[in-house]
Formats: sequence, structure tokens, C-alpha cells
Amino acid sequence: MKKTIKLAVIAALALGTTSAFATNGDLMIGQGAKARSMGGTGIAKSFGSESALVNPANISSVKDMEATLAVTYFVPDVKLGSNAQANMSSGGVQTPITLGDSGSGTSIIPEVYFAAKVNDKLTAGIAIAGTAGMGTDYTNAVTSGAFKMRTALSLLKVAVPVSYNINGGLTLGAAAVMQYGSLEMSHDTLSGNIDNGASTDIGYGYEVGLNYTNSGLTIGAVYKSAIAMSYKNTIGTSIAAFGGSGMTGITSGDSLEQPEERGIGIAYSMGSNTLTADYKNIAWGDAKGYSDFGWENQDVYALGYEYTGNSWAFRAGYNYAKSPIVEQDGSKGTVQPAQNYAGAVKNFFNLSGFPGIVETHYTIGGGYDITEALTLDGSFIYVPEVSASFDTSGLTEGAVFMQTGNAGAAMGTAPSSADATHSQMALTIAATYRF
Repeated sequence: MKKTIKLAVIAALALGTTSAFATNGDLMIGQGAKARSMGGTGIAKSFGSESALVNPANISSVKDMEATLAVTYFVPDVKLGSNAQANMSSGGVQTPITLGDSGSGTSIIPEVYFAAKVNDKLTAGIAIAGTAGMGTDYTNAVTSGAFKMRTALSLLKVAVPVSYNINGGLTLGAAAVMQYGSLEMSHDTLSGNIDNGASTDIGYGYEVGLNYTNSGLTIGAVYKSAIAMSYKNTIGTSIAAFGGSGMTGITSGDSLEQPEERGIGIAYSMGSNTLTADYKNIAWGDAKGYSDFGWENQDVYALGYEYTGNSWAFRAGYNYAKSPIVEQDGSKGTVQPAQNYAGAVKNFFNLSGFPGIVETHYTIGGGYDITEALTLDGSFIYVPEVSASFDTSGLTEGAVFMQTGNAGAAMGTAPSSADATHSQMALTIAATYRF
């Protein structure tokens, strides 16, 4: 059975490439074209079958049966430069940094949703969707100092949501979730190349949610459990090449747990106009793996607007979340060489392999009813460029000290840093058919 599930999920992932950056950390800001065009909101506002992985209570808005197929064309633009290695032999003179382009280009991210009324109170469905990912490829950026870093993380969820209307205004929902993940890492080290290949895992979790509607006002809440994931011979192997847990302080091995989420939302409709607002907290700082690399819990704020005509809709939104990646102390040692080696390694790995640093997202989209049964929806997301520069001086010091054993030479190296830039664009097209 597990092999069958794996094959089904791999077939869906085959639609995409390995550069599936997301926007809130490694998570897409929303699921489906409608939510993504309204800033990723959807905890309170229902989008029918597309609500399965946002708030399972909201699939109750389906009239009879409906199915949605969505495809997202994702375009990240990521660059990195580092002088951590070059400064090892620069004689204490700081080497200029040259930014190199990540070769991880566009991604195609699939989503499939189905929901049906069982009776007047009960609605059930199924969802298969790419929900998160991240990746870089600097194998050809030989002058950037990126150690030819290549990462590729892809996550896809299969969920079975059920909602039950308690009374006219209150609906509860729950979903059983299976998550399929794939992680690949490769990079150079001072002693050779590390190519870990791709590793996969399947984890399980759940989601629960509710909504309450009264006179055009809807309030929603959702909780998503953490999902334990472990990718054999990937992160642990890479960290071992940089000195192991004793040197880096990274003790989680190959674990990369998808964090729990908590969220609340509000939606208010006035005739043809609907306003939405969501808040959620993503617990990166409590997730095994992410917490070891210094990620912190992330607050996400989203706003959305929708205007509906007779057979069309216009939507727009805004999403903001401060980067969960916090710079660690990777500065030069003042007492001994490499005293801040661990922080410098984390800084380098975060910006070179997992640079989820974007923060502000502007969204727009709309929908059109082709027939009474068929609707086409689209969304466009623009994420302006952000930049980050993290101190990696402790990495340079540590490498010189481990190679030479000369404390004076190590502490005499020039300060170094890893510098990254990141921007995004994404286009989602979806078709919904009501039976």
C-alpha cells in the first residue's frame, strides 16, 4: 500500500521541477487560485473544494459536488555570493563578493481538489496538492563562492477533509493528512564533493478548523499539526562534512519536521464586496531541523478583497511575514579561533541552500464563469526583491584552523559573509467544475 501511495504522489510531483520555492518560509502563501489572489486568505472565507488544506470546515460551501484542478507556474530569482573560502588564503585582505545566479529556475506546482455533499450537514472530499518547497542550484556559479551548493526540497500533501454543520451558523471540519517529501543536497567541501542524492519520506498529520457565520460576517480558526519528516543521508551527511554536531551544534541529523500552524481569520460580505483578513503563526522555531538552523516562529498577516459580478470576480490581496531565518553569531573569534564557527555554518547553509527570506507579497486575480458548471480562475503574485548578508567569518577561521592548526593564522583571516538576494513571481490557473 505504501508503495502505491508513493507512486501516486511521485506522479504528481513529476509535473514540477526541484526549485519549488515558496513564500512564507518554505510554504506557499495559499492553496488554489482564489486564495492566492486574495493574499493567501481563506481561514474564514470559503473557496469550496479548494479550502481542503486551508480550513477543512470551509468545504461545506459546496452545493453538490465540485472538482478543481490548479497549476502554478512559479518563477524565483535567487542569487548568492560568499567570500568565506576565498578569504582563507587572502592574507587578511577581504576578497570582493561576486553574486552568482541560482540555476533553479521555474517550477510547475499541481493541485487537485474534490468535495461533495453527503447530506445537508456533512461534506467530504479529497485533496492532492504541492504545498511547500525550496531549492537552489549553484553548480555552475563557480565564482560565487557558494561551494556549488544544490538543494531541492519538495512537499506534497494528500488530505481527506470532512466538515459537519452543527447548526445554521457553526461548522466544524477535520482532515487526515499524508505528506510526501523529497530532499536532495549536494555541495563541495574543502576535502571534496558531497552528493547525497535524493531522499524521500512520508509523514502523517491532521488539521482541524471551524467557521461561524452570522449576517455576512464569518469568523474562522484552524490548527495544523506538525509532521515529522526525515531524509536519510542528506542534512546529517552535509553537516558531518562541516565538522558534525560537535562543531556545528546541529543535532537533529536528517530530520526536517514540517511545523505546526495556528490561524484565525475574518471575512465580511457587503453585497458584491467581500473583505478578508487572516493571521497565522508558523512554528519553525519548534520544528526539529529548522530550529537547529536558527529559524524562528513566523507571524503571517494577510488581507484580501473580492468583487463579484454576474459571471465574474475580481480579487486582490496583500501578504506579509517577516523572514523566519535569523542571522546567527558567525563573527570572528576574540578569545580563540572558530569560537563562532557553528553560527557561521548555519548562516552559510541558510542563505546558500534554504533562503526563505522574502517577506512582502502583492496579489491580484479573478474568475469567469464559462458556463453554469465551469469556472476559470487565475492569480498573479509579485514578491519584490529582498537581500540579506550574514556573517560567516567563523567558518573561514575554523577552516584555516582545521587545515593548519595555527591559531594565529586562523584569527588573522579577513571577515567574510554570505550575501543573498531573492524575488518571486507566480501565476496560478485553475478550473472548477460543479456536478
